[in-house]
Amino acid sequence: MPATMSPRQMLDRLVSFPTVSSASNLDLIDFVDDWLQSHGLTPARVLDDTGEKASLFVRIGPDVPGGVVLSGHTDVVPVKGQDWKTDPFTVTEIDGRLHGRGTCDMKGFCATALALVPEMLAAELARPIVIALSYDEEVGCLGAPAMIDRMLETLAKPAAVIVGEPSEMQVVSGHKGSWGFTGLVQGHEVHSSLVTTGVSAVMAAGRMINYLSETLAENARTAGPSDFFPPFTTLHVGMVEGGTANNITARNCRFSGEVRVMPNEHVEDWKTRIRAEAARLEAELQRIHPDARVRMEDRMAIPQLRPEPGGVAETLARRLTGDNGTHVVSYQTEAGQFQERGLSTVVCGPGSIRQAHQPNEYLTVAQFDACQGFVRALIRNLET
Repeated sequence: MPATMSPRQMLDRLVSFPTVSSASNLDLIDFVDDWLQSHGLTPARVLDDTGEKASLFVRIGPDVPGGVVLSGHTDVVPVKGQDWKTDPFTVTEIDGRLHGRGTCDMKGFCATALALVPEMLAAELARPIVIALSYDEEVGCLGAPAMIDRMLETLAKPAAVIVGEPSEMQVVSGHKGSWGFTGLVQGHEVHSSLVTTGVSAVMAAGRMINYLSETLAENARTAGPSDFFPPFTTLHVGMVEGGTANNITARNCRFSGEVRVMPNEHVEDWKTRIRAEAARLEAELQRIHPDARVRMEDRMAIPQLRPEPGGVAETLARRLTGDNGTHVVSYQTEAGQFQERGLSTVVCGPGSIRQAHQPNEYLTVAQFDACQGFVRALIRNLET
């Protein structure tokens, strides 16, 4: 392990690990662990239930309250089926763009924080920097909660968290939350010539989907002014499967989707509203046959990031970036999970969300350099 690595060298190493969410991230975590231990640090791991994935966090500087967390995720989305012009797991620079899976989302931020560890150690930090790397962000922000809980159990409470998702180094102070659901409908099979004596799970699922669609349209009609786009809570169904044959009322149907909830609303309220409609429909269908069922199950839930005007994280990030604009996003991050545990949090990281998840994903060299300047400014800020 070399004593130092440039941010670009670190990015090359991180991207070389194909940490698609469906696979283990332990090779990357082992590398990061070795890098941190080679500098005399003691990282902590938080394993998932399978032991095949882990989050990692480490404190650099004194064990006192008031530090700053630099948070990133280690997993990336798949490349299968995408039209890549270069090897997605090798960083390739073309015309000022660093192409590779995860360069933008979000190994560029992680690489910067890790490469600058020697500079953090050389500084006389009055308050610590904590680097926190999670797993399975891309499939529902699954890895961060246990990691955050362990951090709060073992470290002095930080003053601020900066989640380095791609925001073009703008200070994002709010984002929508989400509820990912799976709808499970059970009907009663009969020959389609006797359709009124059976219950078609497919057609019942269609009624639930139509309810969600009509609610989306209602939200659009009644939306007020907002910095968000779209400026209202959105509902979406992305997958449907069910049925046996065209001449049989479907026994089962399954559909899945999401509700992306505005920060001034509550995810639980939306769960209650949609489940009430499912219960109403189930009662109607059971008058035809008692076996009918309509269930809305949790697939995942991610809390909103609510703006904290004048909050510690926002004030710090604005001072470091010079950005005084108002920025909110409709995608989700782990920021809300930090915030709901009492930590002041913002999103600020290199790259554009428009490049995330795309074939030929890239991070511009200019954005990568800006991120390095940001972390170095943070180090200087924590020296005094």
